[in-house]
Amino acid sequence: MKPLLPALLLGFGLSAATITPATAYPVDCAILLCLAGGWPASAECAHAREVFIRRITPWPIEPPLQIWNCPMRAFLTREKAPMERLFEIALRQEAFPRPQSSVHSPTELHLAQDQANVDISDPVYDVVRSIHVFQIEYRRHRNKDGHCSTSYNIRAGTYGEQGEFHWKRTSPSSVPRASRFRPTETCSNYRFRGVFVDWTDHEGTYGFEEVRY
Repeated sequence: MKPLLPALLLGFGLSAATITPATAYPVDCAILLCLAGGWPASAECAHAREVFIRRITPWPIEPPLQIWNCPMRAFLTREKAPMERLFEIALRQEAFPRPQSSVHSPTELHLAQDQANVDISDPVYDVVRSIHVFQIEYRRHRNKDGHCSTSYNIRAGTYGEQGEFHWKRTSPSSVPRASRFRPTETCSNYRFRGVFVDWTDHEGTYGFEEVRY
């Protein structure tokens, strides 16, 4: 599968002249394909990355990859490898309606119950499960009585075996070191609010983005 993916990504990168506008394909198929290939330079991958980052930009905070919106079952019966089938889906010359967010409150984190509509337990889809999202709210200061006060609300978002996304509460120590989140050991005033996302592409290369707010 790995020798096939670079060729697919090359074709995807050269496809800008044949797909107009960028929204003419399911963007989540493009996000998965481009992320797996290390975000190669192309109009489609630039648009996919923009959507990927916009989803973690408050508010609301959404799963950056929503694989349940990529219609992989449409090509399930073809004798093709998983990523080759995904590539064909991403390049389909059809208009897909943009799904509406299921978040109704601007202060409510999105909890998705959906998952991929085909089995994605194959290791070729490990890039989905490599994505981690951290929503970080942290404050440390000395109160009027002179005592050190620390408060935080940190949630980690992860993907399950079939692409289902869920949040759980976690601690400051779980935030990856690539984040700019650096709580001090002393009781100096420190405040951090942001969303951090990281992933590993199909070659094992680590990538991340962070949005402060």
